[in-house]
Amino acid sequence: MKSADVANKFTDQDIDRIIQMAWEDRTPFEAIEFQFGLKEKEVIEFMRLNSKESSFRMWRKRMGGRNTKHLQKRVALDPRFKCTLQRSISMNKISKR
Repeated sequence: MKSADVANKFTDQDIDRIIQMAWEDRTPFEAIEFQFGLKEKEVIEFMRLNSKESSFRMWRKRMGGRNTKHLQKRVALDPRFKCTLQRSISMNKISKR
């Protein structure tokens, strides 16, 4: 994915939400793919293009051993993946509060 593609495909609000979801521990890559159509490798490239170099390295190090970022690696006893803010978000549309 090229940075020009990202600029045309997503609004600033979408970009902010993808970055937020990527940083959340309990939001799996599958949820990002469902809402925005970005597979794990595309999310990594997206983060590389839309983050400072040091922030990207910190994020990659943090996500490296995280089982909660993959649905298939999760423990079935803890099926949560949404933060409390996502309750009011449906298909990335922020509902009126």
